[in-house]
Order: sequence, then structure tokens, then C-alpha cells
Amino acid sequence: MATSMGGGTGAVTTTTTDEPTTGAAVDETSNVQKQGDSHGLEHDEHGTHPTNTGVSNEKVAMWAFLGSECLLFGALISTYLLYKGRSTSGPGPEDVYDIPYTSVSSFVLLMSSLTMVLALSAIQRGDIHRMRVWLLATATLGASFIGGQVYEFTEFYLEGVTLSSNLFGSTFFVLTGFHGVHVAIGILMLLSLYGVSMRGGLPKERSEVVELTGLYWHFVDVVWIVIFTVIYLIP
Repeated sequence: MATSMGGGTGAVTTTTTDEPTTGAAVDETSNVQKQGDSHGLEHDEHGTHPTNTGVSNEKVAMWAFLGSECLLFGALISTYLLYKGRSTSGPGPEDVYDIPYTSVSSFVLLMSSLTMVLALSAIQRGDIHRMRVWLLATATLGASFIGGQVYEFTEFYLEGVTLSSNLFGSTFFVLTGFHGVHVAIGILMLLSLYGVSMRGGLPKERSEVVELTGLYWHFVDVVWIVIFTVIYLIP
């Protein structure tokens, strides 16, 4: 702003400049950022996830994957039931099944669900050593189940039941074989977690990784309960 005053002998000119008032805007922006940071810390402290569902995207993806696996095994089980008892040649289920042996093998697999729960509980408490122990125990029980399944398949083969012998052999080996592959994949996942943990890459803050692996492992166990009931127990 400029003002001019005239006098008898000269003129005095005064110039005044208004400084922009940006201090308030800067303070307001800083407050907004602090509020955002505080909300982020609140999410971290309470273990929540800033998503629309309140669940991490990884967990949503795992549930979606397990849903698709339900469709796969549902189709395989339905196929087995559809062709059950329609074999016209070769040995049938009553000729080769060993229910007591398969029951023990199934119990071993179901016990692995307990050790998986203990592994998740350990890492959530920050007990990394016990988490590793229970992960190895779960993988060992799963490997024992696979070994039992290989032995059973070998006995069936010696009895004349193969993938191409009859309808029973085809549907049985496809269904139980697919499940065995899923158990083997779960064992690899468990061993991978153990290896990552040994390198220090699996702290308490990453317990959700163990939880996701546990979801997959429990799914495999539940599917086997259904398969065991449908194939071995229902005449």
C-alpha cells in the first residue's frame, strides 16, 4: 500500500507491504498429517487392517482360494459317489480296504491340526523357538500321513487296483491323489516358514503369514475327514 502526502517543500511517500498469512494453513496441514499418523498407529496397535472388510487382502485372497478348492473337491467326491458300485471287473473296495490302518493314518493327520494351532499361538506370543518346533512337528505328521498313503497305494496296486483297472480305481486314485498333493504342498509351505524363520524373517509382527498357512492346513484336514467318511466308512 502506498500513500503520498504533499507539503510545501517536498513530498513524503510511505510504502507498506502486507505479508501473506500462511502460518495458519501450515498449522492446519500439519494437524491433518498428525491425525492420519495417529490413526495408522492405532490400526497397527490393535492389529486391524484399513480395508473395507476389516480383514487383510491376503486373508481375503486365501478364503477365496479355499472356496475354489471346495468346488474342486466337491466335484471329485461327487464323481466318486456317482460311479460307486458300478465297476464290472477287478477288485472292489471291500477287497482292498484296511479300515484300522487308514483310521490310524487319519488320526495322525488330524493331530497335525493341533500342532498347527500351537505354532500360531507361539508366534503370537513372540515365542519364535516354540513356533519352529510346532511347525516341524506339523510337517512331520503330514509327511507321516503321506508315507501311509503311499504304502496304501502300493498295497492296492499289488491287489490289482490301478488308475485304469476299473471305475473304482480311477475315481479312488484321482480323489485321494489330489488330496495327497495338497498335503504335500502344505508340507512345503510349513518347511518354507521354518526356513524363513531361521533367517530371522518371521517375527511376531508377521504372525498372519503363519495364520494363512494354518487356514490352508486346516482346510486340508477337514477335506480328509469328508473323504474318509465318504470312501471308507459309508458302505
